[in-house]
Amino acid sequence: MHNLRSLEALRAFVEGGSVSQAAVRLGRTQPQVGRLLSALERELGFDLFTRENRRLSLTTEGLRFYQHAERVLAGHDGLARLANGIRQGQKDNHLRLLTAPQVASLVLGEALRVMAARVPDFTAAVDTRIRLDAETVVEQEHFDLGVTVLPLAHSGLKVEPLCEVEAVAVMRHDHPLAQLPQVTVVDLSGHDMVVTHPRSLLRQGLEQHCREAGATPRYRFEASNGVVVCQMAASGLGVALADPFVARSSPAPEMVIRAFAPSIPLPYGLFFPTWQPRSSIVNEFAALVAQTARQEGEAMMRRLRRRPGGAS
Repeated sequence: MHNLRSLEALRAFVEGGSVSQAAVRLGRTQPQVGRLLSALERELGFDLFTRENRRLSLTTEGLRFYQHAERVLAGHDGLARLANGIRQGQKDNHLRLLTAPQVASLVLGEALRVMAARVPDFTAAVDTRIRLDAETVVEQEHFDLGVTVLPLAHSGLKVEPLCEVEAVAVMRHDHPLAQLPQVTVVDLSGHDMVVTHPRSLLRQGLEQHCREAGATPRYRFEASNGVVVCQMAASGLGVALADPFVARSSPAPEMVIRAFAPSIPLPYGLFFPTWQPRSSIVNEFAALVAQTARQEGEAMMRRLRRRPGGAS
């Protein structure tokens, strides 16, 4: 199903913004590209485009289809690179990585730098997902190695522990609690809070500690994205609990970070697809990621506990 040339025409149209630019990218004529797109619509049985003044725009259904088709084409591109490398007798030193954004900046960056220095022809594609769903990963993603917050369980994935960090308190620098070297669950009483969604490890851990301490947190704002939670806290909307990797990677210069007690552990893990064998380059890179993650996590927590005034 779905002629590869038609899918390539769709990608060229989306990336180029018009049929004419798609034709240039593909080295075809505009009528040829138009016929490929029309044939794809007929095959699918729904409209990919709206047509106004002879200009095409993706429909909502068209955008949804393209997002999945792009992954299929990325997989095909990877096969083409692999076949070319095999013909030339090259080792496969290309990795497809799937990760949360905060790990990409703080952990993967250093591991990629070291690997690039070790292996001159090493290349990688890093795909970030704010939330990783096991079913989606197995059914739709093409990857060699992933990093995420645990738990993540699926028969199609091999999951290995990576490191464990502890939740931190974040707030605007002039918040009253910013004067404390460590914020406790009791300290939160009477202060507005920005919280994550109810299913998150942070929210569940906070509510458990509040029950045990007899404290009643004042939830004022809620967001599903940890970076957004940090930015809201940094703007002065309240105090929040955060994953330290997320807090460190959040673009919020007005925010300060403090240790939090009691501890809310946040485990991270590596995951691999079970349907393909691990190459030596995957194993080597995984070891680098593990080393970097543990060092970064331990260093963050040491800085928070060591400094009398916390850390910003």
